[in-house]
Amino acid sequence: MAYVILAFLALASGVVGALVGLGGGVILVPATLYVGLNLGYIPDMTPQKVVGLSVIMMIFIGLSSTLSYLKSKTVDYRSGFIFFLGSVPGTMLGAWLNKGLDLPSFNLYFGILLIVLATILIVRDKLKPVKWFVAHGKPRTFTDPDGKAFVYGYPIWFALLLTFFIGIISGLFGIGGGSIIVPAMIILFLFPPHVAIATSMFMVFLSALVNSASHIYLGNVPWLYTLPVIPGAYIGAKLGARLNKKLNSDTLVLILRIVLLLLGVRSIIDGLIN
Repeated sequence: MAYVILAFLALASGVVGALVGLGGGVILVPATLYVGLNLGYIPDMTPQKVVGLSVIMMIFIGLSSTLSYLKSKTVDYRSGFIFFLGSVPGTMLGAWLNKGLDLPSFNLYFGILLIVLATILIVRDKLKPVKWFVAHGKPRTFTDPDGKAFVYGYPIWFALLLTFFIGIISGLFGIGGGSIIVPAMIILFLFPPHVAIATSMFMVFLSALVNSASHIYLGNVPWLYTLPVIPGAYIGAKLGARLNKKLNSDTLVLILRIVLLLLGVRSIIDGLIN
C-alpha cells in the first residue's frame, strides 16, 4: 500500500512541479509526512528520510521537465548554471542542518515556510517588476512564439547570493528551490514566465544532484521507497511540462496557494502540539 501511495504522490508532485516550476518537493514532503506518519501508512518515515526521498525525486522531475523544455527552447542555460553555482554551498549547508531537526521542529519550520511560499504566490501578480536589477546586470532578450520581446537580466553577485540562501532552504527541507526562485526571476529579474519555469527546472535538476549526494552521504535516503517515486515523478514531470505549453496555469496556482496555506497551518499546529 505504501508503494502505491508514494507512486501517486510522486506523480502529482511531478505534474505540479513541472507545470509551475516548483520542483515538486512542496507537494511530496508535507503529503508524505501526513500520510506516512499522521495516518500511519509509512510508520518508519522520519523528516530526514522524507527530505532524502524528495531530493532523489527532484533529480528525475528536473531531468524529465528539462528534456521537455529543450524542445521549446525556453531554457536559459547560462542563468541556470549561475543560479546552480550559487545554490551548491547552500544545499550542502542545508542538508547538514537538516540532521539536527526532530519531527515537531521540522513541522513547525516547514509550516512557516509553506505559508511564506503561499504568500509569495498570492502577492506575485500584484507586485510591480523591479527594473533596477536588469539595469545593473547584463540584459538578455527573448522573443516568444507570439513575437513579444522580453528584456531581462541581473547582477551576477546578487544572483549568487540569492541562490545561496535558496540552496540552504532546499537542502534543509527538500523542496527544490523553484518555489522561491521562479517568483524572484519574474519579479526581480523580469524573466518571461515560460523561460523562468524552464530555467528553474534546469537549476532544480543540477541542484538536486548535489543535494542528493549530501543526503546520501548522511544516510537520509530510503532506497526502497525510491522505486515507486522515481517513475511516478518522471512521468508526472513529462505531463506537467506538456500541460505548461497548453494551459493557463492561473487556476492551478490559485489551488496551490490554498493548498500550501492549509498544509502550512496544519504543519505548524502539528509542530506546536507534539
